[in-house]
Amino acid sequence: MERFVTFEGIEGCGKTTQMRLAAAWLTGRGISVLSTAEPGGTPLGLKIREVLLNRGSLEIGAEAELLLFAAARAQHVREVILPALRGGKWVLCDRFADATLAYQGFGRGLDAAFIRTLNDFSMLSLSPDRTFLFDLPVETGLTRAEGRMAGVRPEAAEDRFEREDQAFHERIRNGYLNIAAGEPERFRVIDGGADIETVHREVCRHLAELF
Repeated sequence: MERFVTFEGIEGCGKTTQMRLAAAWLTGRGISVLSTAEPGGTPLGLKIREVLLNRGSLEIGAEAELLLFAAARAQHVREVILPALRGGKWVLCDRFADATLAYQGFGRGLDAAFIRTLNDFSMLSLSPDRTFLFDLPVETGLTRAEGRMAGVRPEAAEDRFEREDQAFHERIRNGYLNIAAGEPERFRVIDGGADIETVHREVCRHLAELF
C-alpha cells in the first residue's frame, strides 16, 4: 500500500536527517521507498533549485519565486512522485506544498488563497497522507543551519533563505503552526529540539499508524 509522506519545518529543524532515518526504518520493514526533495527531484527541478537556493547576484522577486517553486513541483509530481506511488512505493519528500504556503505566503506576504489554488494546480490535486512538522525556536534552527553551511564554498551554499532576517523566519514558523492547526488529521507536530534518536522514535511511531 503506497503512502506519500512529507517532512516540513524551518531551516535547521532536522527534517532531512529524520527523513533519511525514516527511509531506512521503512526499508528495514520490507517497504519500497523513494526519497526525494523540493525543489528538485527532476533535471528541471534541480536547475530551479540552483536558482532559488544558492546565493548570488540574481535578484528574484517574491512573485517569481512563488512561480518557480510551483513549476518545479508540477514537474516533480508528474515525473517522479505519481509514478512511484502508482508503482506501490512509499514516497518521502523533503518539503512540499506546505513549504510554499509557509515561506511565500506567511514569509513573503503573498496572497494565501492564491497560493493554495496554485499549489493544488501544481501538485495535480495530490495530497500527503501524513506530514511531519518539526518545530523548534528560530534561533536554534538558524544556528544549526549556519553550522551545516560551515566549510561550504559560498557559491555552492544553498543558503539564500537562511540569510533572511529573523522576523522572516518567525513568520514562517508561525505560518507552519497555523497550517498544521488547520489540518490536525494530516499533521504530526514534533519537537525538533529533542535529540535525534528521540525524534526518530516519535516519527516511527506515527509512521506505523499508516501501515
